[in-house]
Amino acid sequence: MLPTDSALVLFSGGQDSTTCLAWALKHYARVETIGFDYGQRHAVELTVRPKLLQSLREQSADWNAKLGEDHMIDLSLISAISQTAMTHDIAIETQANGLPNTFVPGRNLLFMTVAATVAYRRGLTVLVGGMCETDFSGYPDCRDDTMKALQVALNLGMDTRIKLETPLMWRDKKQTWELAQELGGQALVDLIREGTHTCYLGERGALHDWGYGCGTCPACALRARGYHQFVGTEV
Repeated sequence: MLPTDSALVLFSGGQDSTTCLAWALKHYARVETIGFDYGQRHAVELTVRPKLLQSLREQSADWNAKLGEDHMIDLSLISAISQTAMTHDIAIETQANGLPNTFVPGRNLLFMTVAATVAYRRGLTVLVGGMCETDFSGYPDCRDDTMKALQVALNLGMDTRIKLETPLMWRDKKQTWELAQELGGQALVDLIREGTHTCYLGERGALHDWGYGCGTCPACALRARGYHQFVGTEV
């Protein structure tokens, strides 16, 4: 166990957050989850969350004993105040400032702030998120410096000692698949491949070897490349 024994995992229903949840279940004695409905274009990710949570319980008696309450928060105000390819039916492209228009300004900052508020109320001491700087998406709110600064601000503002953990921060997608295998073997890899959702367009029509998705959006391309590197079939 890590020095602190309870965690709240930001759990979207995607590959990264599912891997982070498995990581938290390995390291902490008490684990709860939190998800956000922010008017995302790929809201299908919210529909896979309950089944994923149940499947994780079934994979391990230890995980089942540790996994506690799930919290779903309505943050639809995000889509009301932003115009992005993640919240509106517009083409994915690079903006004039160099950032992709899949960047939702303030999203992860708000997610962490709300999660910290829930953690405070629930007596949880660690926040776990799937932010990653290695497979750099161009999202400034996924950077390690941002998370470190946010941890300081949250603890100053709430007079707490909450810790922000980002297990994937320095892992590429191949290494993320490898971590899943290390944590839960082939059963977890298969669950992530078949049960999670990553595609920005919300496409779940065809099951590819790497999972469901359109196969062309940036999220699908990243996930597919990492999987093919993981299994040694990269072209």
